[in-house]
Amino acid sequence: MSITADTVYRPQVPPRRSGGPLSMPAFLWLSWRDPLRIWSDRHFELPQIHGRGVFGEMLVVSHPEGVRHVLTENAANYVKGDLQRRVLGPLLAEGLLLAEGEDWRRARRIMAPLFTPARIGGLTRRMAEVCETRIGGWRLAPQGRIMDMDSELSGLTFDILSATMFSDDLGGQAAGFERALNSFLSAGARIDPLDVMGAPDWAPRLGRVASHRSAVFFEKRVTALVAARRARMEHGHAAPPDLLTALLTARDEGGGRGLSDSEVAANILTFILAGHETTARALGWTLHLLSRQPEVMARVQAEADGFDIDHPDWADRMPWIRAAFEETMRLFPPAPTMARKALEADVIGGQAIGAGTTVVISPWVLQRHRRLWDDPDAFRPERFLPENRKAVDRYAYVPFSAGPRVCIGASFAVQEAMVALAVILREAQVEPVTRAEPRPVHQVTLRARRPIELRLRQRQKTA
Repeated sequence: MSITADTVYRPQVPPRRSGGPLSMPAFLWLSWRDPLRIWSDRHFELPQIHGRGVFGEMLVVSHPEGVRHVLTENAANYVKGDLQRRVLGPLLAEGLLLAEGEDWRRARRIMAPLFTPARIGGLTRRMAEVCETRIGGWRLAPQGRIMDMDSELSGLTFDILSATMFSDDLGGQAAGFERALNSFLSAGARIDPLDVMGAPDWAPRLGRVASHRSAVFFEKRVTALVAARRARMEHGHAAPPDLLTALLTARDEGGGRGLSDSEVAANILTFILAGHETTARALGWTLHLLSRQPEVMARVQAEADGFDIDHPDWADRMPWIRAAFEETMRLFPPAPTMARKALEADVIGGQAIGAGTTVVISPWVLQRHRRLWDDPDAFRPERFLPENRKAVDRYAYVPFSAGPRVCIGASFAVQEAMVALAVILREAQVEPVTRAEPRPVHQVTLRARRPIELRLRQRQKTA
């Protein structure tokens, strides 16, 4: 089956505004309801947009040269914005995602050895085992069943994270973490108008009040996890060589200090949010897109049928599976927006900016930009096949960010997703339930406003 202009699938997206800058009330309302609605047609057509308003100077950068400058060439001049720290700080303040300066460099050095290609490669068999166990529990039948893929895939990626990063010490808590995470993202992690206006921390935020129970849940569970592992180690019992042990035992170069218990807890929560939530959402969008594009589904399932985790080149033998996942992250980037604050004056794309300027790079905009992509709103995985991949500018596609702060777990996430897709599609025929499409909404990660529901049938494979 061939993919033509008539058969390619173009998922619906929220309507885009026309016109110029938003008024302050409109900006605050959309920031609370759904930040994706902030973007106008101009953002998808112009390389960058500069402005000054009640919130100060801002530059939205949507061209590869500018993205390279901010994230790589002059990365030392740009720090995470205050808004992101206000929204996520209550849970992740001391984690790798929000740390800055020497605190970030030290944490990155400590954790980098856990994410080398050799170490990630050694985890793939365990990933496959977890997937086979979880998907076997779905008890698929030829007539099929309608499944809430957001919930199922959250459980799957949580099980993988627990097994590979925490040696199953998080086992059995997936449902509780999922409920707490959903509550936190839907309420506590929304952009509150008081945060946008820089109100003092003591001013109550409705979202934080609503998500207080979730924050307490995370704190108790993670504190107990850290305490149990530390006690095990202090009593002389062998500790598994996983992320948690590394966080507790690692010392900086030259015998420097290690991470405090609060830093360990914050990094555990960071990996749950950045390593479990984002991959689950990307997998859900991938299955949705594949269910609407039979021609691509056929190619992907042919690779899934030949999936063999023991083959040394298993990943190279699945180019369509990887391409489908990467194209999904282009259309539905798990982290839709990145904001940085300029420490000193700079020039980006010919535009002079002052110290304190907010510089915004939005993968949601950049990866659908009309100047950078042919048919930007179409699902065309062939863009990312090996023979075409080199034509994709490194800084036009940044689902894992780029430069010094590129996601430390990017390779882990891609291999995890490829394994999960191969096992799911080897066993299941995935079909849409309705013509209505899930609508994306930005709640820190890119989620569907309502759960993605798909019909999964047991595949009837011929010998």
